[in-house]
Amino acid sequence: MSHPKFTAATTAEDVASVFQDQIRGKNVLITGTSINGIGFETARVLAKYANSVIITGYNAERLKLSEEAIKKEVPGADIRPLILDLTSLAAVRKAAAEVNAYPEPLHVLINNAASPGGKYKLTVDNLEDQMATDHIGPFLLTKLLAPKLLAARTTSYTPRVVYVSSEAHQFGQGIHLNTVARGNPATHAAFPRYFEAKSANILSAIELSKRSQGKINGYSLHPGTIFTNIQQREDTRADFVQFGLLHPDGSPNTEKFAWKTIPEGAATTVAAAFNPELDATPGAYLIDCVEANDRRAAHSADFATAAKLWTITEGIIGEEFTF
Repeated sequence: MSHPKFTAATTAEDVASVFQDQIRGKNVLITGTSINGIGFETARVLAKYANSVIITGYNAERLKLSEEAIKKEVPGADIRPLILDLTSLAAVRKAAAEVNAYPEPLHVLINNAASPGGKYKLTVDNLEDQMATDHIGPFLLTKLLAPKLLAARTTSYTPRVVYVSSEAHQFGQGIHLNTVARGNPATHAAFPRYFEAKSANILSAIELSKRSQGKINGYSLHPGTIFTNIQQREDTRADFVQFGLLHPDGSPNTEKFAWKTIPEGAATTVAAAFNPELDATPGAYLIDCVEANDRRAAHSADFATAAKLWTITEGIIGEEFTF
């Protein structure tokens, strides 16, 4: 298939235009779609072509703003807001039940939502908040929506699950399998835990693809370094400043990091969701809209670790994830 050579400057609009035939008729669910984030930009662009786009968030007011903004630009779009709190397993089950009640199948699930980190805290399920948001909640959601994804499978189409990870996973030591559920309150720090969670995203894409045996394809990606609503939160700014990502005044550190715009940051998500060439390489990791498996740290590309993480997470949610 011929298409323009994608680069770091490619936008989500560019990618969607190239793959508009693949997007048409598809039903997509995207987690974490607040305005001024890459999830919102992904939803906005896909709404121009997709059959339906399910947008999610735990804050009803912000979710409504996202819905209104997309419909204002694309009046005919089928936008379905869904309240989803990934820190609560019961809330995830409730949201999944709502989606499963829709008559249509689900073609693509994009696990985009991420916790901004911060101080150590536990969820209502006694799970560490950051890992619950970034890995455990999405794992349960994917498990519960798997039948809906399988319903979209045909002889010529394989449904997809996309995990928005980060190249920052390389800064960590991989996922610590003995502390997935609750972390370690004595040594907890937002960035190391974030690195673990992003490793978990990559491992999940690998193991999902393996276990589904061609029924559902998983992909992970690095969207780029982007100034979004996460960096602008007062409760997380200090962590980003300490890491060197932001200056003390909260502005992006452009001397140390190469930044992307939000439209550029959402581009790789759209490519992972709809580039048909990726059917040949399930489990792939993408950067700048193209495969970059060589950019995965060894600890996040290990099949044995991926299998162990899957089993551990099944134990945490109390359910087996089979196909």
